[in-house]
Amino acid sequence: MIHPETADPEALRTAMTDQLVREGAIRSKEVEAAFRTVPRHEFAPEAPLAQAYSAHEAVPTKKNEHGITISSVSAPDVQAMMLEQAGAQAGMRVGEIGSGGYNAALMAEIVGPDGSVVTIDIDPDVTSRARQLLDRTGYGTVQVALADAEHGIPDTGTLDRLVVTVGAWDIPPAWTDQLAEHGRLVVPLRMRGLTRSIAFDRDGERLVSRSAEVCGFVTMQGEGEHAERLLLIRGKEIGLRFDDGWPADPDALNGVFDTDRVEKWTGVTVAPREPIKGMQMWLAAALDGFCLMSVDTDLDTGLVAPQNRRANITLLDGDSLAYLAIRRTADGAEFGVHGYGPNADRVATSLVEELQKWDRDHRQDEPVIYVYPASTPEADLPAGRVITKRHRRLVISWPQEGQVSKSTVTEKEK
Repeated sequence: MIHPETADPEALRTAMTDQLVREGAIRSKEVEAAFRTVPRHEFAPEAPLAQAYSAHEAVPTKKNEHGITISSVSAPDVQAMMLEQAGAQAGMRVGEIGSGGYNAALMAEIVGPDGSVVTIDIDPDVTSRARQLLDRTGYGTVQVALADAEHGIPDTGTLDRLVVTVGAWDIPPAWTDQLAEHGRLVVPLRMRGLTRSIAFDRDGERLVSRSAEVCGFVTMQGEGEHAERLLLIRGKEIGLRFDDGWPADPDALNGVFDTDRVEKWTGVTVAPREPIKGMQMWLAAALDGFCLMSVDTDLDTGLVAPQNRRANITLLDGDSLAYLAIRRTADGAEFGVHGYGPNADRVATSLVEELQKWDRDHRQDEPVIYVYPASTPEADLPAGRVITKRHRRLVISWPQEGQVSKSTVTEKEK
């Protein structure tokens, strides 16, 4: 084992890459070679070597006045995942939205001297830093531009791959306008509060997903910025986060947690470390009152016991709500539901039924996510949950048997 305080950067880089290969984050020889070559620590001079080469740790590079990170060098496992999703090859033209320098250098290694890489950011501090670091490390051929990504990458022709490394709420037309026919867009896209890194292949005027992975990124700035809305309950202890579907009468929830709790257990179990991203997407697509609950750890009184205190699946219906809970079993855990409010039993039952439906019909499935222009008529869309944004209509579509019925959500600009 290498001790991080005494090892040199090359040994740490080798150990990090070996770990990513063992864990399956790196699967291709092209991505592996790039990670073994690019000196990550040179793009994260703010961090100790051990942090720079930690396989699962991001390095913040800029924070706003509230101490919130607005730019970072993403964690290596996330960068590897997205590069594998992109599947860039030698000689390709690749664009990146969200600069830092390191990821662009990895791309430059992958596409080689016959390819090209251009990276943009809206923040002049970020682009200036990226330019300096790329020049210093020998990647001067990477183009760096200051621009608002809402309007695409300026002075750039057709791209074979476009990789977005900031959290996006929508997909501007400029992004697909620059994609070659059969080109690929990789973007951390937020849908009903859930973010997935999605690899979309272009298919004429629409995009079709080929993979989707759980991720988290700093959010888009500029014209494409879109903030969630937060409804605070019991002071600031508990919050409900909405991408869409803001309650018609938020005051109806006053005192909701003063009612008796209803508990229901589903019989749906999960093994240790078993991924449940498909379950989350199923519930987001199936439930009209879907939102996410957050509990402030500093103010937590233990009143609620959600499965996830940062972003817990919740179903809201007027003056009542129900949220996802969990309890240990001998060989894993079982999902349950806690309900509150005058109609707690009914709302909790609805959430239980959808959990059981996912377990019965779609446990091994992942949805296909389609992206169409916002002007596309409802009749021309495939079956599934339709989410209408500013530029696009997204459809979360599952295999036909037991599929979510077609329903529509309009995510209005806030």
